[in-house]
Amino acid sequence: MIHILGIRHHGPGSAKNVKDFLEAVKPDIVLVEGPPEADPLLEWVTHAELKPPVAILVYQPDDLQRSSFYPFAEFSPEWQAITYARRNKVHVRFMDLPMGHHLALENETKKVNEAPGAAGPSVNSYAWRNNEVAAATALRKDPIAYLAAAAGYDDGEKWWEHMFEHRQNREQVFDAVTEAMQVLREAFPQPEDHMEQLREAWMRKTIRQAEKELFQNIAVICGAWHAPALVSMPKPKEDNELLKGLPKVKVECTWIPWTYSRLSYYSGYGAGIGSPGWYDHIWHHPADDGTRWMAKVAKLFRTKQMDTSVAHVIEAVRLAESLASLRNLYKAGLEELNEATQTVLCNGESILMQLINDELIVSNRIGEVPQQIPKPPLQLDIEKLQKRLRLPATADFKDYTLDLRKENDLERSIFLHRLQLLDINWGEQHEVSGKGTFKELWRLQWNPELSINIIEKGNWGNTVAEAAERFVIAKAGEAGTLSTVTGLLEHTIPAELHRAVEVCIQSINNLAAASGDVIQLMEVVPGLVQVSRYGSVRKTDADLVLGIVNSMLTRIYVSLPAACTALTDEAAQKLLELFFKLNDAVNVLQQPDLTGQWQQTLQAIAAADNTSPMIAGYATRLLADFRLLEGDALVRVFHYAMSAATPPDKAAAWLEGFLKGSGTILLVDEELWSLVNNWVNILDEETFTSVLPLLRRTFSGFSSPERKKLGEKVKTGGAGAAGRPLADASLDEERARQGIPVILQLLGIKS
Repeated sequence: MIHILGIRHHGPGSAKNVKDFLEAVKPDIVLVEGPPEADPLLEWVTHAELKPPVAILVYQPDDLQRSSFYPFAEFSPEWQAITYARRNKVHVRFMDLPMGHHLALENETKKVNEAPGAAGPSVNSYAWRNNEVAAATALRKDPIAYLAAAAGYDDGEKWWEHMFEHRQNREQVFDAVTEAMQVLREAFPQPEDHMEQLREAWMRKTIRQAEKELFQNIAVICGAWHAPALVSMPKPKEDNELLKGLPKVKVECTWIPWTYSRLSYYSGYGAGIGSPGWYDHIWHHPADDGTRWMAKVAKLFRTKQMDTSVAHVIEAVRLAESLASLRNLYKAGLEELNEATQTVLCNGESILMQLINDELIVSNRIGEVPQQIPKPPLQLDIEKLQKRLRLPATADFKDYTLDLRKENDLERSIFLHRLQLLDINWGEQHEVSGKGTFKELWRLQWNPELSINIIEKGNWGNTVAEAAERFVIAKAGEAGTLSTVTGLLEHTIPAELHRAVEVCIQSINNLAAASGDVIQLMEVVPGLVQVSRYGSVRKTDADLVLGIVNSMLTRIYVSLPAACTALTDEAAQKLLELFFKLNDAVNVLQQPDLTGQWQQTLQAIAAADNTSPMIAGYATRLLADFRLLEGDALVRVFHYAMSAATPPDKAAAWLEGFLKGSGTILLVDEELWSLVNNWVNILDEETFTSVLPLLRRTFSGFSSPERKKLGEKVKTGGAGAAGRPLADASLDEERARQGIPVILQLLGIKS
């Protein structure tokens, strides 16, 4: 006897039907839609440490991008069928087209489509399946929608939920599903789909093989759409001819943890559902009238410090029941409960419904997989480190602030940095407040697809340390630019990979020696200086890095004055940013000899007549910050740069460079303020209009408090801190009144 049980993937109603049917019929073999290569994994289904949601990962070892996931939740009909078989010592097998054939066919189709002069995918190709006509595609994705429309529903999900997921003690439901799918297949015939034909032919072949092995009571669990094709089977010869000569590639399989968020169709999963958290609830509490669900909502709100009383819960349940009655439903579903929640618990506001959706309706639950399951060595090492360092993989994000002075936190940081180097992006590093380098902030969120990255990087080594070191060394050898290797070194030092650090430093030395581009050297030095700061915290010898920095800075000091001449405005802007970062790097190093050489370089740049005005202005500002140019000497330089003899556009560019980063100097130095103020006043209207964009760009870089105080200074006519007018400020009052609104607009302040 063959029993064809057409189900909906991940439907709690279908799961209960399957469970009840199998317990009543007691088959001697169960065939489940899935990859036959994964049959050896089925022995783990009843293991105490294998907790759904989980997924079977099938991948091609020599091309890891060719992979597929088969997710299961506790309320998945396939999971219940496999669980029943394992607990009752009944034979169980997967019966879908093997993934070895599936991937090989995809590979062949890809080669054909990418060949020169290819006319596009053929009819007998898997790729063509994605180009079906719109109606057929919609039907394949949701055939239930047609039945729902016939019943007066505008949503197939809602119709199925009320017809199957909520109802209990159903009889002959699988016969009804098969008959409905048969009608749909006849009413909406599909264009020829070679892959689907192969899949259904293989399923029939598996059923026949079970009969040949003398199994008498065969239960077949398949997607509802395939049920009619398995009930009315053609002659074996037809299927054998169809399956003859299929190409094949080697594949491997393993169990991996899955998440409810990845089980939802919001993640892009084709067979996904909209509410895995809700389905989990009705699987465990099928008789719930909504009270338990509302209690969960209330508990969630209370954890977010929102007052929710028992009266709120009672009133919401009553409202949901009333809505169900008005809609001729025997029981309130998720839609009715959501409407009642929004009305009663959320006071009509919809914003809190997103919280309920994320935490309860979809849920952030993640499954567990036993460590004993055969896995790649790298994955085993990662899991061992996660356990030892107390960094559990979670579906929801979790923040960790690490204090690198503590041994465990330092080991956590090293582990996470090594994973980042391997492009296994489980953790994302964020900026942390405060000074010093002993703190790091990481946000961790496990993504099931990371399993593919782990398997892929397993080729580099069996442990995280070994794989990361080899991977970095290989990338350093391939890198052709200083910036690439410097960025690699910046991430390698906190990962404590000493051999890889030495290789990166050697590569930087070689590239720097061959480079004559001072701009490229300026781009990489700040990163190297930042790297050297880890030395005292991570007990890393930073002398090698500092040696490279010293060599590069010496070359920069020699070549920089010539690089500051004959620059376009865009090039000057870029160089100005590099100056800003390089100056910070020199200050961080706090080495008197390097600082002295830098100051000499700045003096040469500021004094040269052919230096770009913007760069000359910034060099002058840095000399003032170093107190090498102050008092009357600074005023003379400033006066010369801003004099009437200097073209206004050059004067504006010089001023932009001088005020780079901060306008505080204009607030504290009255003489400089007076010079700028007078310079603006002597500009005629046409000239002022032409330099206004440059001035706006200059002042836009100031902080809001600085702009506000400068605006107040303009309003008081250039008064000092005590509110007294400047002694040497002979302003034309009428001209000042006309100019003040313009200056305030320049500063971004409303008059």
